[in-house]
Amino acid sequence: MDQVFAPWRIEWVEREEPNPDIDCVFCAFREDDADRDNRVVARSERSFVLLNNYPYNPGHVMVIPHDHTGEYGDLDEATLLDHARLKQRAFDALETALGPDAFNAGLNLGGSAAGGSIDDHLHTHVVPRWDGDTNFMPVVGDTKVIVEAVADTYDRLHDAFAQQDGAETPGPDSAVRFA
Repeated sequence: MDQVFAPWRIEWVEREEPNPDIDCVFCAFREDDADRDNRVVARSERSFVLLNNYPYNPGHVMVIPHDHTGEYGDLDEATLLDHARLKQRAFDALETALGPDAFNAGLNLGGSAAGGSIDDHLHTHVVPRWDGDTNFMPVVGDTKVIVEAVADTYDRLHDAFAQQDGAETPGPDSAVRFA
């Protein structure tokens, strides 16, 4: 049996049970309670940036509109613009914090056929990529190696977002805010 040591995952294993009154994990993060604990690194008026708990690469984030919908056409113009601008800020923060060679970005729309695990609240994945970041482990060993703890990536991204024009930083445990 293949084993990969991942001590940062203990936080997920020992987490409190989810609130049964909240049926959407992304809707639960719309409020700014415990941003650092929830891995919400940046917020705008209508969207937020969340580090992926199961990253494909270090810095894998999701840009998520507050509106609970799985239909892209349901978003109004103000939300579309806000989401796009926050996505642009995410690219900039990832570039500053991690210096990737490229990015993959996209939405999984349409349910399980699109490959997404959460299809009722749309979100844009932004995955930093480096030349040579695909190696033999996923192909031969069916194992993905993540080289940095999510908490460390959070700190690096938080600092990078905080350096951007118009950023407000309420505190180290709060997401960076953009008007």
